[in-house]
Amino acid sequence: MKQPVLTALGNDEIFHEEFVAAMSDRSLHLIVLPTEQCNFRCTYCYEDFSIGRMRPEIVQGVKNLLSRRMAELEQLNISWFGGEPLLARTIVEDISSCAVEAVAEAPQVQYSADVTTNGYHLDLATAETWEQLGIRSYQISLDGPEALHDTTRRRANGQGSFQRIWGNLLALRRSRLPKGLPHPTSPARKEACYAARPNSLVIRANGTIAKCTVALSDPSNTIGRITPQGELRIDNGRLAPWVRGWGGSDWAAVSCPYVGMPRSPAPLLQIGSRSPVPS
Repeated sequence: MKQPVLTALGNDEIFHEEFVAAMSDRSLHLIVLPTEQCNFRCTYCYEDFSIGRMRPEIVQGVKNLLSRRMAELEQLNISWFGGEPLLARTIVEDISSCAVEAVAEAPQVQYSADVTTNGYHLDLATAETWEQLGIRSYQISLDGPEALHDTTRRRANGQGSFQRIWGNLLALRRSRLPKGLPHPTSPARKEACYAARPNSLVIRANGTIAKCTVALSDPSNTIGRITPQGELRIDNGRLAPWVRGWGGSDWAAVSCPYVGMPRSPAPLLQIGSRSPVPS
């Protein structure tokens, strides 16, 4: 049997596809930070943990935003980020329940959800609950074998984390939950960064709207606020640098819009050790 021949798209065609997807008001990607606190102090972490748990009026604002937009959407993706999202599990479940209920009333919407977590609190009971809420994709980091991992991914009290995370992962593997690995994209295919997409927004725990999860301390990353009524008040002048690459078909600017932008001199990465938090 002859194998099908796959024809690679040219860069111009791929750019056009990415442009259409990024500009569509039928698609919405929300990266929600239910808390910006974390139970880890990884040696290379760039976050400063200056913002705490999402306030109730911001939670309500996210829920109202979903209600306002659902009728016009065809695709909704919610990515949970932090901090550590599992430290604010009730907020994740509150907003996720709202999303599931809203999607039930809007059958044209394809809904997906994922979470970036250190995995320390990801026990089987939580994963089973979240699976029912549409959260079925996880990004969990292990920095190698236990001895290596526990030197970089330390808890806030200075102790290691490998055994607890590994035990949680084994429990998930033994469970009846669906399992699989993401399908890698072709290394030759270029993709736009989420931060370059106008229909992808970061909702921080204090209600500010940002574009990039690795530039949280940079003032240029703040482009607006969400109101308790679910309105997005975005400053187009602050948004413009993030989406500047689309007008000139600039692959470099849409692949990483943060590169080349005016920003504060603070480094993104923590070099060296970070002291444990006093208990």
